[in-house]
Amino acid sequence: MSVLPSSTLIQQLLSGHHADPFSILGMHQTDGGLVVRALMPDATQVQVIDSKNQRAVATLDQIDDRGFFCGIIPRRKNPFRYSLRVTWSDHTQIVEDPYRFGTLLGEVDNWLLNEGTHLRPYERLGAHLTTIDDLDGVVFAVWAPNAQRVSVVGDFNFWDGRRNPMRLRTESGIWELFIPGVHSGQLYKYELIDVHGVTQLKADPYAFEAQMRPDTASLVAPLPKKVPQNARRRSANDFNAPISVYEVHLGSWRRHTDNNFWLSYQELADQLIPYVKEMGFTHIELMPINEHPFDASWGYQPLGLYAPTRRFGTPAEFRAFVDAAHKAGINVLLDWVPGHFPSDTWGLAQFDGTALYEYADPREGYHQDWNTLIYNYGRYEVRNFLAGNALYWMERYGIDGLRVDAVASIIYRDYSRAEGEWVPNCFGGNQNLEAIDFLRYTNQTIGQQRPGAITVAEESTDFAGVTLPPENNGLGFHYKWNMGWMHDTLDYMKQDPVHRKYHHNKMTFGLLYAWSENFVLALSHDEVVHGKGSLLDKMPGDAWQKFANLRAYYGFMWAHPGKKLMFMGGEFAQGREWNHDSSLDWHLLEGGDNWHHGVQRLVRDLNFCYREQTALHRLDCDPAGFSWRVVDDNENSVFAFVRRDEEGNEVLVVSNFTPVPRHHYRIGVEHPGSYSEILNTDSHYYHGSNMGNQGGIESQPIGSHQCPHSIELTVPPLCTLYLKREPA
Repeated sequence: MSVLPSSTLIQQLLSGHHADPFSILGMHQTDGGLVVRALMPDATQVQVIDSKNQRAVATLDQIDDRGFFCGIIPRRKNPFRYSLRVTWSDHTQIVEDPYRFGTLLGEVDNWLLNEGTHLRPYERLGAHLTTIDDLDGVVFAVWAPNAQRVSVVGDFNFWDGRRNPMRLRTESGIWELFIPGVHSGQLYKYELIDVHGVTQLKADPYAFEAQMRPDTASLVAPLPKKVPQNARRRSANDFNAPISVYEVHLGSWRRHTDNNFWLSYQELADQLIPYVKEMGFTHIELMPINEHPFDASWGYQPLGLYAPTRRFGTPAEFRAFVDAAHKAGINVLLDWVPGHFPSDTWGLAQFDGTALYEYADPREGYHQDWNTLIYNYGRYEVRNFLAGNALYWMERYGIDGLRVDAVASIIYRDYSRAEGEWVPNCFGGNQNLEAIDFLRYTNQTIGQQRPGAITVAEESTDFAGVTLPPENNGLGFHYKWNMGWMHDTLDYMKQDPVHRKYHHNKMTFGLLYAWSENFVLALSHDEVVHGKGSLLDKMPGDAWQKFANLRAYYGFMWAHPGKKLMFMGGEFAQGREWNHDSSLDWHLLEGGDNWHHGVQRLVRDLNFCYREQTALHRLDCDPAGFSWRVVDDNENSVFAFVRRDEEGNEVLVVSNFTPVPRHHYRIGVEHPGSYSEILNTDSHYYHGSNMGNQGGIESQPIGSHQCPHSIELTVPPLCTLYLKREPA
């Protein structure tokens, strides 16, 4: 190697088009001696300083007035540790030369990242605060295999792409660079000259912190420490545990009344968590909190997949929010969106000038419904990016589970596409085989690395085996939202009670497949937006009947097999549909006791009853935990069933979905004894008519419903009753 590179190479370096800056810059042994070359635009002098004694050992010649310096170190043959004393027009400073450091990614990491099996890619890619040779700085690494050149730019180098070009690891397509002196909180991006020669500025896909819209830079931030699991949190996710989820959009649960501005993570920890605990919910599910550019996407179009949104505070404050939930005995679930991403130019789209993260063919890579791009699940590095992200939230923030958004759009190639608008798989079918493999791999990885954490699928079709283990040809989810049950039962409840007898099977059909998967009964945000009206508005009749219908429906739902989920506002019967730009209507609970208080008290009591009565949850995923008593009384729109646990404890549930009280209504029971009325949705306490059975009733030796005994009940109008057999 000669002392001075050719003018062509110097020109390429200065213009930002040289793909291998380490071959030129830094210290090199050459035939002419030990040489140091530096790229310092706007500098007037550069000296080499021996780090041992802090003495200047050479002054470099300025080869090009655009900032290229080069010089031989006299009387030195072997490389040594050095720094650079740089003189600018108005000051002099000592800087560490990024180009004196060797390769950064180890061979094993490079191999695993290349084949897409690195469990924790976020520990190597992105920006990592690191100490090398006793120097604090940041190691940057980004995957962009088709770029001609990649530089780190930020407020530490004047956003000048000439100053810090990166080293390409050709075996993996990863660019890397250690920049001493960069510290936490500084802004950065990657400046790429893409495969077409076009200069692009891209945010870091693996950034742990990001600016909030409209700004788009990444922030240097420490990788959060690992959060240990504990036995209580793990057991709270079990199939036999009572799981009652409160789904929350953090930006609109409650806002400051003076300026309609969001609450911070700290304020949410102080207000939301005690409320959830008081209401008896066991889990909080957060709609996506990944950084996202568009408020109205509610977080479902994320671009900072590894960065908690700055809308409510810092990543450390978000982690403190999760910690506060855990201290209150509440598990935290996170909505996770691995199905698509927005096409903003500073994000993942055409990252290095090619369809790197997305499918190239728009029939595979463009989502028509949401105007977004679809991840290329067949690319190992993309699968690694997503699967690693799932584990990241669990290990680094203590998230107890993920609800995976829009699974049907992931696993079907023809999802929402007309004939000719989609590409069949290699067998000519409509399933996305590589996406299915990705979901299995992700769920299997979580099961192995974070036992006790759960994944929940929002899957709207009858795809078989969503909650079966991957080794049994399933997708490997723990639970699946029961979309069919939700649609059927809400369709039933919308009917005028006089017509419900013609739709009786909508309330019973779900029991034909209730144990084909491990289900969650979800009344989510999707049911109260986009002109759908609130849950209360879906109920027919005058105000009294609307509230009574809703209370009876909630009672039926909480007793039905399956875990529970309710979107915020439903617990106090918010009257208007949800608006992400404003707070819930908490004023409905002001000005004295009213119907809204009644619904709120009922939901709280349902949660605590569900948790305390083991018969209502222990065998949620087992048909042995359920049996019908009255399934065919469509004329009276009455339903009755028994929930039981493995020890024989039972709760009899009776629902009347007409405004007509049913007196002397006989229902068979297997065991004689006293039956206590432990919950009555028509209670005066819930602002009902207070009709019932004076707290309990004795069985009679009269056979009914294929049982040797029976009880004769008063079933109030538009009401659900829970009756528990007391010990002899």
